[in-house]
Amino acid sequence: MIGPTFGFGALEAELWRLLFVMVRIGAALLAAPFFSAAAVPVQLRIAISGAIALLVCTWVPVPVPPAIMSLPGLLTVLSEALIGLSLGFVLQLSFAAPMLAAEQIGGAMGMSIATAVDPISGTHSPALGQYFTVLLTIVFLGLGAHLTWLELVVDSYRVLPPGSGWMGPTALQQIALLGSQMFLAGLVIALPVTLLLLLVQLGAGVLSRSAPALNLFALGLPAGVLAGIAALIAAAPLMADQFASLSEEAVEQAASLLTR
Repeated sequence: MIGPTFGFGALEAELWRLLFVMVRIGAALLAAPFFSAAAVPVQLRIAISGAIALLVCTWVPVPVPPAIMSLPGLLTVLSEALIGLSLGFVLQLSFAAPMLAAEQIGGAMGMSIATAVDPISGTHSPALGQYFTVLLTIVFLGLGAHLTWLELVVDSYRVLPPGSGWMGPTALQQIALLGSQMFLAGLVIALPVTLLLLLVQLGAGVLSRSAPALNLFALGLPAGVLAGIAALIAAAPLMADQFASLSEEAVEQAASLLTR
């Protein structure tokens, strides 16, 4: 008996087992980028969670608490949700690095006032940030990193079986330390473009001092936008490599949470 009974016997037990397995998978999809996008219907997320959970129930012998509605059973369910949220939150940190870079580049270009609704998060974000997010998503999906991450979610049932898989203080501290790497990755992405924009701004400042009659706003803003666009075009191959490395590091960091 693992919960309330409705008189369906073994079929009901397998149904409770499926729902229990869906907790970790659903929490991981809820926290992961592009799976948790506002454009993705909730019904689709539930269907994906159920399909993966069905495979997990077939491949992995997952032990189910004898009484889910009891206090130990609820604590086990919370543990499952915490593991899934941690695996998805690591990807969110990696996808936040280009947004930080876009904030810096957009502010230097004078495009920080151009905002729109981000289809991924459903919030307002700079237009340049949406470009970086779409580019990182394409690279991430093109490398098949999402399949590797889903494989990690399935393998987590072997490494962290239900009932003995609380994310300890070491793993939680490791997730917190990943935030510093996120800021470092955003700095590395924005550095080439911001250096060029700094030179343009210095040149505009020298011109304004040597010729005070020139309108600095009429000259500096278009020059900054044009220089920023040219720098983004020139740095596109470098950014593609950086996004590929960021995608690989995101999966590696998620895998490092499963090492005990």
